[in-house]
Amino acid sequence: MFVDSHCHLTFPELASRLPEIRQAMDQARVDRALCICTTLEEFDAVHALALQYDNFWASVGVHPDNEGVTEPSLQDLLTRSALPKVVAIGETGLDYYQMEQRKGGRTVADMEWQRARFRTHIRAAREVAKPLVIHTRSASADTVAILKEEGEDGSAGSAGGVFHCFTETADVARAALDMGFYISFSGILTFKKAQDLRDIAAFVPLDRLLIETDSPYLAPVPHRGKTNNPSYVCRVAQQLADLRNLPVEEIGRVTSGNFEQLFRVGRA
Repeated sequence: MFVDSHCHLTFPELASRLPEIRQAMDQARVDRALCICTTLEEFDAVHALALQYDNFWASVGVHPDNEGVTEPSLQDLLTRSALPKVVAIGETGLDYYQMEQRKGGRTVADMEWQRARFRTHIRAAREVAKPLVIHTRSASADTVAILKEEGEDGSAGSAGGVFHCFTETADVARAALDMGFYISFSGILTFKKAQDLRDIAAFVPLDRLLIETDSPYLAPVPHRGKTNNPSYVCRVAQQLADLRNLPVEEIGRVTSGNFEQLFRVGRA
């Protein structure tokens, strides 16, 4: 019924609870999940989950905000993306949030290492024809510009992908859609102060919608403040159903179909 298109099941908050989480997923009718990689050091564990369970898949990538980790080369990404059940490149993108506080007073110009890393991921995705999982925070103009510079305009040869955990403006949503990307909403959609985001979710075409948890983070209402897990993705689906006056089952059907289309996977 429901698919969690973005979760981090190898993170310590969730890794030790996997049997419990899988049982909760089953009870909530969440039948599939994409396990997201954020460092090359983490990849083997993420990939192992995808190989162990027929309803899990994996990505390969290095999160834009991770420093002090192995810097991915193009070949690193190409080699790992060719492995069974690796269906996406990322998560990747740009993150300038609290740049001065978190990055020792750096400027946007100082973040060229993030932009170079992003370009490497885009080029890998285009070469292997697998979608990108895009993370962008306080950096949407550069994110969109680099995607376009690298040929991601929705034309033949584009990798495409998804802007995950979308929290940007309506203009950024339109730009992403114009480039052929999907847009994924997380538990933030249920937060009291997220009306602007709900307005955006209401106009994104049904055939470009995905749902996710980004667990262990961002648990939706009524679980806000708790550790998130994929079983809670049905709450995001319910919020979308309410916004669009549709049965939640229809949101589950549509977003599951979109997941299959984007990541080229079938039912488990």
